[in-house]
Amino acid sequence: MNNPTTPQAAPTCYRHPDRATYVSCTRCHRPICPECMHSAAVGHQCEDCVREGAKTVRQPRTGVGARLTKTTPVITYTLIAINVLMFVLQKAAPNLESDLVLHSPSVATGDWYRLVTSAFLHYGIAHLLFNMYALYIMGPSLESWLGRVRFTALYALSALGGSVLVYLLSPLNAATAGASGAVFGLFGAAFVIGKRLNLNVSWVVGLIALNLAFTFVIPALGGQQISWQGHIGGLVTGAAVAAAYAYAPRERSTLVQVLATVALLGVFALLIGWRTADLLARFGIT
Repeated sequence: MNNPTTPQAAPTCYRHPDRATYVSCTRCHRPICPECMHSAAVGHQCEDCVREGAKTVRQPRTGVGARLTKTTPVITYTLIAINVLMFVLQKAAPNLESDLVLHSPSVATGDWYRLVTSAFLHYGIAHLLFNMYALYIMGPSLESWLGRVRFTALYALSALGGSVLVYLLSPLNAATAGASGAVFGLFGAAFVIGKRLNLNVSWVVGLIALNLAFTFVIPALGGQQISWQGHIGGLVTGAAVAAAYAYAPRERSTLVQVLATVALLGVFALLIGWRTADLLARFGIT
């Protein structure tokens, strides 16, 4: 007489041994209960396989090689905060302004830091608010597309480019300050990157034209003096940096972008050195 066969026990979830299941992970083939199932292109996968697969997925990148993410524009907000803080310090310590603005004779005699610090000072609340509003509008999208490191480089180089042209061409008695050079650099970058992405850039062209009109018309009407040198220097620098970043060959984008940044800094150093030697010769200083 034959013994009846013992029924085979149902498989249990590998993460929950008390739960019977007849569904297996399509990747590792381990049994999984409904709580552990994750829909996949075919069938279901367990949590471990989903986590492991996510590690192999390449994050999308923008045309300049930056990771395409929707993160808070930290650099933009930080720059705004620094400018506001410096304005408060200007009001609290009146001597700070005269010590940090861009004054060509002072730069020539050793205060080279003024080429940078002047970009974080402002003459009055209206000057500050205009530049910070422009930074708030333009900064986030550029920071998202370029990435934080490249955006920081763009802003810094644009500010320095504006300062360099001021140093080269402004009257010796002028004391220049403001983030306008950096802001105009963002305008120039927005135009170049918009063209690179085949976007409608007519609004950027209009914005640049309007601001350049203010730059030249207001002083001509006897209004407040505006540093056209800083605006033009920042605009040209921002456009040049954006072009180097946006049109770099994809397979060598980082290398080309770094070399372009270093080369531009080299050009600035040469121009600053030449202007300094010229001014020192005028002052009779050897």
